[in-house]
This record gives sequence, structure tokens and C-alpha cells, in this order.
Amino acid sequence: MWSVSISSFENHLKLEKGLAANSVQAYRRDIEKLYQYIELRQLNLLPQQVTEAVILDFLQYLADLVEASSQSRILSGLKSFFNYLLDNKEIEQDPTLFVSPPRMSKKLPEVLEFPDIEKMLAGIDLSTREGMRNRAIIETLYSTGIRVSELIHLKLTDIYEEINFLKVTGKGNKQRIVPIGTDAMKYIRLYINEIRCNVNIKKGEENYLFLNRLGTSLSRIMIFNIVKECAEAVGITKNVSPHTFRHSFATHLLEGGADLRAIQEMLGHESITTVEIYTHLDREYLKQMIKDFHPRESFTKG
Repeated sequence: MWSVSISSFENHLKLEKGLAANSVQAYRRDIEKLYQYIELRQLNLLPQQVTEAVILDFLQYLADLVEASSQSRILSGLKSFFNYLLDNKEIEQDPTLFVSPPRMSKKLPEVLEFPDIEKMLAGIDLSTREGMRNRAIIETLYSTGIRVSELIHLKLTDIYEEINFLKVTGKGNKQRIVPIGTDAMKYIRLYINEIRCNVNIKKGEENYLFLNRLGTSLSRIMIFNIVKECAEAVGITKNVSPHTFRHSFATHLLEGGADLRAIQEMLGHESITTVEIYTHLDREYLKQMIKDFHPRESFTKG
């Protein structure tokens, strides 16, 4: 059983390798990610039955969620786990033996470290109309992981403030309900009550959440420029785009220990290996994932 093998491996790391508790937990999270994926695919495999093909499929799945460095770190944890099982004759062949780390040149967009995100948010001038709006925009991007195309089409009627959820319309006009952090919701409310209410809104644009000074909805290019200017203003030299926040959202949740299915559900992502396989999760469960594993939620609570 997975639980027995994982516990045995943990004891090995603690007692024989002398690793610190944080390091042991990191290894455990790596293995649990593979186990979650196996459950997601309904493969019903024991550790002894995992093949190289399963490992490769799992890495391909991760490639749609996180950057190459995170994939490599998880693979490293899996290699240690299966090498331990091989040494203890619990498996006959290590399924990770010939699996190479992903190429760094093919990584997804850069991830911002949490302090950089905090720096960007703190650097926004809230005394200006655009500043209050921009703070709400960046808070929303990082708190929910939604795409820039989904952000610009958010409507006032998509906000469920009483339960901290947004209704998001994604690719193929598919809708999903996404939890949003308390800080992000606070800045959305401030923007609506203090800025948006004083904009002369163009006919037909009344329901769009984020507007420009002319009272029309924002374009993708405008969001890109807002994000770029906010990053440059505080000296961040990385190539930051709206998608950087989506990718940072997924990576920070994954590395914090959040459930793979919850991350995929919130991103509204369907990869080739998981279309129609994963089940929709309870909304309260998704909200709990944000509370427990999102860095900004942890920061605001503590």
C-alpha cells in the first residue's frame, strides 16, 4: 500500500539520512502528487506496479501546470523514493531510472517569488483611480489563477462576495466557479465602491467589472501593460506578464501541498491525459485549498 511505503520511506529519511522535518515533508508531498495523479487517472496502481510510462505521463501532466524546475524537483523526490524501494527489494525495477528531468529551455513562463508579488502590490499608488483598479486586478490574477482573457470578461454579476467565489468563463465558453482570497475580494469591493461608481460608463459596458477611464472594458494589451509597469516600478527585471501570476498561483499551491485535482479545477485546465477524467470538487474544498496553501492567504491570516 502507498501509505505503508511512504511511511517507511519517511522513517528512512529521518533516521538513516537525518533529514530535517521540512525536507521529509517535501519528499512526502512529491510522492503524494504521483499518488493523486494515479487516483485521478483511476489507474489503481500500487507502488510496485508503477511503470516508466506512468512516470512520463505524470511529468507531462505537471508540464501543463508548473515550470520545469518544479517538475525536476518532484522527479528528484520520486527517484529517491523508488530507489529506496528498490534497495529494500520492494520493487524489482526502478520506473524512474531512465527518466530525465525536463529541459529548462522548454519551461513555462517564469514564476514570481512571493516577496516579489508582495513588492509589486505594495508599490501600487492607491491614491490614484488607476492604482486602486490595478491593485484589484493584480490581486485577482494571483488569488485565482485566471487567464487574462477571463479577467477582462469578468462581470459584476459574476461576483459572489458573500461566499468569496467568482464565476469565470473560460475557453470554449465553459464556466467554472473559482474561490477568491479575502484580500483580493476586499480590493475589488474598494474599487467598485470608490472608483468604478464614479466612471461614466459607456452603454453596453455597464456589467463589466474592470473599466478604463473612458468607461469601457479593458483589453488584453492594457492588462499586459499594467502588469509590466507595476513590475518595472519596483525594479523586478523578470519578464512579467498576466500569465506569470497564473503560473505562480499554480506553482505556489503545488509546492505548498495543494491537491492536484483542486489546482486543475481552479485553473479550468483540461490536458490530453485528463479530459473528462477528474471529477468536479466541492466548492468548500476548493476554498479550503486557497486558505491552506495560497501564500497570500497564509500571509494575511498570520
